[in-house]
Amino acid sequence: MEDIEDLLVGSGGAPPGFRLPLNAVGVNPRKKNKAKPSKISPLNDPLKIPGTQTIYVKTFGFSDTLTTCQSDSEYMAGQLSSFGYAISDNPEEGDLWLINTCTVKNPSQSAMNTLITKGKSAKKPLVVAGCVPQGSRDLKELEGVSIVGVQQIDRVVEVVEETLKGHEVRLLNRKTLPALDLPKVRKNKFVEILPINVGCLGACTYCKTKHARGHLGSYTVDSLVERVKTVIADGVKEIWLSSEDTGAYGRDIGVNLPILLNAIVAELPPDGSTMLRIGMTNPPFILEHLKEIAAVLRHPCVYSFLHVPVQSGSDSVLTAMNREYTVSEFRTVVDTLTELVPGMQIATDIICGFPGETDEDFAQTVNLIKEYKLPQVHISQFYPRPGTPAARMKKVPSTIVKNRSRELTSVFEAFTPYNGMEGRVERIWITEIATDGIHLVGHTKGYVQVLIIAPESILGTSAMVKITSVGRWSVFGEVIETLTLVNVKMAPENVNTQEKPLPCSNRYESCACSKEPEPCSCGPDFCGGQIRLEEYAVSKNDSLMENRVGKNPIHWLIRKRRNHELEKVENDIDSGIKNKQDWTPGGWGIVDRALLVGIFVSFLMIVAVIMHLEFRTLPSK
Repeated sequence: MEDIEDLLVGSGGAPPGFRLPLNAVGVNPRKKNKAKPSKISPLNDPLKIPGTQTIYVKTFGFSDTLTTCQSDSEYMAGQLSSFGYAISDNPEEGDLWLINTCTVKNPSQSAMNTLITKGKSAKKPLVVAGCVPQGSRDLKELEGVSIVGVQQIDRVVEVVEETLKGHEVRLLNRKTLPALDLPKVRKNKFVEILPINVGCLGACTYCKTKHARGHLGSYTVDSLVERVKTVIADGVKEIWLSSEDTGAYGRDIGVNLPILLNAIVAELPPDGSTMLRIGMTNPPFILEHLKEIAAVLRHPCVYSFLHVPVQSGSDSVLTAMNREYTVSEFRTVVDTLTELVPGMQIATDIICGFPGETDEDFAQTVNLIKEYKLPQVHISQFYPRPGTPAARMKKVPSTIVKNRSRELTSVFEAFTPYNGMEGRVERIWITEIATDGIHLVGHTKGYVQVLIIAPESILGTSAMVKITSVGRWSVFGEVIETLTLVNVKMAPENVNTQEKPLPCSNRYESCACSKEPEPCSCGPDFCGGQIRLEEYAVSKNDSLMENRVGKNPIHWLIRKRRNHELEKVENDIDSGIKNKQDWTPGGWGIVDRALLVGIFVSFLMIVAVIMHLEFRTLPSK
């Protein structure tokens, strides 16, 4: 079927959330078999009011592309929800299935194909969105289903309604980016996935995403900053910048990534309650901005974490991939950021068995991974994507590809990146429940995953934790303090290229996730002293104390004692000394109790003296 485009001449489509009339959307009514008239389905029942159905939403993606696809799904779910549709993650409940797809890897597309087949067998109306229909619109699996392109997600309500009526709709082409202020239903209410641009400037020979998302198209700095302000007001605690290549941001509109990052960071709450995570960044476009990006990554409101794909440790393979950088340049990125950002954590990607990869090429990749021992490495086998130059190259035998993938995975899994963290006190940001349903998940400033056992009421908050044990993929912690109220004092470090101090910048450094088993030189200033905590309102008892009369000597002693213990822990950690016994807030020794008793006795004596004087001054009858 031909692509169906907007029929409103010069309108550029409907405003966000506005339903175009039927004659303004190209539709193709499905042909019905006149010989065997079918029974009226509830979905074709004219009494079935649009907006009362349930939509099953499923998102497919891989690695960082999943965040982009997830953001699109959240925007589409938000618009549907705003028009009354119920959103479900249970396919059995769905009156219509909305499938959002990624075209990076074969397994993702294969899973999509399987789900489409199931939907057709179950007689479910189907809408397929995302990269697959945009980049491969003539796929056999897409016959008979409605499709929405990556830049048409603001039209999803129209497409769903026409599909429920039995029409097949295709909306694929558009010259403008969808608005950022569309309604949104977040999968995690504490996390905002913020797309900063669509498409990229690269031309990797194996990549199908470029076919789907096209050339670079960046949102303006002002529009992104406004979105940041909005989501912070909504209670979001983490903002993830999403893009096919974050480093390329703004090159089409005359700005760059550091300009955007500094503008966003200036809007983050100075108490560190909302954190920023920078998305996947290819080496070529950040080489010229390494110092500026390092300064932002040091900022206390920004995770000291970056995903920098290398794909191969061999320059010859990188050339065949058309990656536009060398292994040496990748090393420069990693070495510079590691040197300038204490506690810096870097993740990378590797493709095993790219066409033409020799044993020597693969050995160079293994050596690179062994040298850096990065905590996160996404390892995948090469998958030829139809229509890409790499699909026409001579392939490495599949058995060799699989063996190389297993070998590299074995090398990577032998690393112990979190050794040395046990016993440290870290600040974490808690945003989700672990898949085991028991632990909550938080992250350190270096984005190390910390699992804790705590009530769900602390989701969306920050806490001080003591690391009790370490695993291969995460660490386990014990909550010391829940930071529900934090006052900050800023030191005068400039991390802005305009030499303007950022809201919560200071001179202290972080070692939240140091790979070396050395004593951490940071403490409850929250790993690296990024924020000086002046006040901990951490429990109901503490809150009650703060609200009582400040002149009460007993309450004064309690607060004084707690501050003394906190300073002692900070000093011990700063000097690399491990406490001989665990510190617990509010612990009282013999001296403390004696002081408390003395104050109490003194208080009674003062009351007795006052009462005695009162009785003496009473007039006699």
